[in-house]
Amino acid sequence: MNEFELIKKYFQKLSNNNTSSFKLNDDVFFYKKNKLVVSVDTYNEGVHFPNFKLPNLVIKKVLRSSISDLICKGVKPDFYFISCSGNKKSFTKKNLNLISESLRQEQKKFNIKLSGGDTTYSSKVSFSITTVGFSNKIIQRNNAKINDDIYVTGNIGDSFIGLKIVINKININKRLKKYFIKKYYCPDIPYKITNHLNIFANTSMDISDGLIGDIKKLINNQNLSFEIYLDQIPISVPLKTYLRNANKKKENYLFNGDDYQILFTAHKKFRKFIKNLSIKMNQKITIIGKINSNSKNNILFSANHLNILTDYQGYFHKF
Repeated sequence: MNEFELIKKYFQKLSNNNTSSFKLNDDVFFYKKNKLVVSVDTYNEGVHFPNFKLPNLVIKKVLRSSISDLICKGVKPDFYFISCSGNKKSFTKKNLNLISESLRQEQKKFNIKLSGGDTTYSSKVSFSITTVGFSNKIIQRNNAKINDDIYVTGNIGDSFIGLKIVINKININKRLKKYFIKKYYCPDIPYKITNHLNIFANTSMDISDGLIGDIKKLINNQNLSFEIYLDQIPISVPLKTYLRNANKKKENYLFNGDDYQILFTAHKKFRKFIKNLSIKMNQKITIIGKINSNSKNNILFSANHLNILTDYQGYFHKF
């Protein structure tokens, strides 16, 4: 079974008397009484990152991926706790200095504070991050409305190419190689949009496991469907260059996850507002489709408007 089936079968019922947990069907815990928002993520060597050769970059990826869970809810992260497992080989003095300096840089960049954690021995490196913020409200999943526009921030697909380069599955010129590897380890999380999301977003989450798979999760408890327009999914100039030079299909590089952009829906009346906000913040925000009513007929349209949706499930942990 995959991770979501496991949670639903064995753990969801344990949260039935806890409305703050959203029946374990969201990325955060929201305790309204104290305005407390909490998210927990775990990252394992060989699963979430291929190796620990670049500890200064791995820790940036881990932390940015973690605070992304709060940002996509319209919540500014304030504190984080980090628990790590490893050994003398992985946590050498040099590596620890690199990790410490990277965390200092990230704390300054995102105005967050280290507040505790734990360390244990393990044959492989693992990090668990708890992120904490405070807010009067959050943007939940499963609150999309019929005919909502579907938006994504930033670009999609760069991180997947970066991973393929890191694990030696793609050979590419030096300039593009450097670009994609950076995007894999240091995703451009859309931090500036955090304080604005609550104005217009009906429902929201980050893209971690793959665009199509995450849209399905976004509305999984609603009797709704979606249509996505392939040509409107935003990609970077370097990715366009790679696809053209390698004669690759765009759709094979967009739905694999690790993008950490925000996926949200909004009423059409906010189109002008969102467009102006995008310009003002210098933050790319793109309409890629819309929410449809009472149907499970999800569609991915190509340029000639043919339904080319196969089954882009994205990434699942399997047990």
